[in-house]
Amino acid sequence: MTENKGNKKGAVALQYDRDRDDAPKVAATGRGDTAQRILAEAEKHDIPIRQDPDLLEVLSQIPQGEEIPPELYQAVAEILAFVYRVNERYQRG
Repeated sequence: MTENKGNKKGAVALQYDRDRDDAPKVAATGRGDTAQRILAEAEKHDIPIRQDPDLLEVLSQIPQGEEIPPELYQAVAEILAFVYRVNERYQRG
């Protein structure tokens, strides 16, 4: 989430199933109230939130349900690695 155009906050949710998907997909995207709902759902389900204003701008242009393009694989891989580390620490207690 980040402040940007019109002082509205934005959010993009990604989903990725290693066994089913070739690449992460955009699950949801929005600004303002929609962004707040996306973030609230993430918090409700203990999904880590990462702030990256530049990546937000790029990902928010991808239609919902579409895979991210190959040129974003590295940036998203870093975020997924962060999420996996957080999940591992959380599971260890």
